[in-house]
Amino acid sequence: MQRFSWVVFFLFLTVAAPAQQTKVQFGIHQLDKVVSATEGKRVGLLVNHTAALGNVHLVDLLVAMKVNIKKVYAPEHGFRGDADAGETITDSKDPKTGIPIVSLYGNNKKPTAAQLADVDVVIFDIQDVGTRFFTYISSLHYMMEACAESKKKVIVLDRPNPNGHYVDGPVLKPELKSFVGMHPIPIVHGLTVGELAQMINGEGWLAGGVRCELEIIRLLFYTHASAYTLPIKPSPNLPTQHGILLYPTTCLFEGTALSVGRGTQTPFEVIGHPALTQFSFTFTPVSIPGMAKQPPFQDQACFGWDFRAAKPENRIVLQWLIDAYQAFPDKDKFFIPYFDKLAGTAALKEQIRQGLTEQQIRDTWKKDLEAYQVIRQKYLLYP
Repeated sequence: MQRFSWVVFFLFLTVAAPAQQTKVQFGIHQLDKVVSATEGKRVGLLVNHTAALGNVHLVDLLVAMKVNIKKVYAPEHGFRGDADAGETITDSKDPKTGIPIVSLYGNNKKPTAAQLADVDVVIFDIQDVGTRFFTYISSLHYMMEACAESKKKVIVLDRPNPNGHYVDGPVLKPELKSFVGMHPIPIVHGLTVGELAQMINGEGWLAGGVRCELEIIRLLFYTHASAYTLPIKPSPNLPTQHGILLYPTTCLFEGTALSVGRGTQTPFEVIGHPALTQFSFTFTPVSIPGMAKQPPFQDQACFGWDFRAAKPENRIVLQWLIDAYQAFPDKDKFFIPYFDKLAGTAALKEQIRQGLTEQQIRDTWKKDLEAYQVIRQKYLLYP
């Protein structure tokens, strides 16, 4: 235990203030458990820029603590979190430590047996935002599946879910399974990544029904009712807490012809299109390296809705989608094929086209949501 003495002092300097403010302790705060679980093991890490204490990355902490890190697996947006959505991530080396980085985004979303051959255990530490279409949980799924097949262990360092206080949205239909929706869960699933990992394992959702050896380093002083502001933006285009809370609703606009504000400093808080000239609010997307190099409607004025002052609700606000559809001049081009993947069902698009009210649409979700809540209860780690 002697090697922990300097680390304890170091952690006090870097994270004591945030910990006192929030009282919530993440998995990463409990490095004694991490080191104990990896003693004598060859370690891989599926992490991004959010795996940090203060300004110090988990990789750097574990290297300093003599943990045998063999490689880092990088999800969408890359190891340092500065790649655009959908941008190709390539294999490389971490310039600071020389540790190999294996891309798990693009054509290689699931690590191969060869890419896992020199590790015994993989640590997952990535901040999620509690929505089915946030791809970090898909990367977790594929890592668990690959580790189960190769007899490797996965350790999840749990983190708060900023949208973990409610459950809402249609449950994914199997025929629409994709990288932006891999599990039969609603858009807002109400789970931490640790709880979701247990559900993936326990419900047999890994290919062939395999089960992954799994350990969750739990949060301390956390409940699903806890309001929590993330200290690090989880992805380049979710830079604000307000945007994160609106994201379960506004991300659905990515499946339409409209801009969600990529190319502005408040993506997912403004919605618009050059053709909606009947609206007075306007924004102009521009190229922003590290956020949106080539945003939709770059350098064109987009007219529409400003949600920056909207109070986040504990539900998906379908009325925003309904209003946008009704206002759009060419309704045949409002929805794009991606919408069904985000919604997890082909029904939502048709319901909006048919003119159903928000409540009528929500009523069609009720049975599936009640069944999901029964399943969810089995895997909750926190009240």
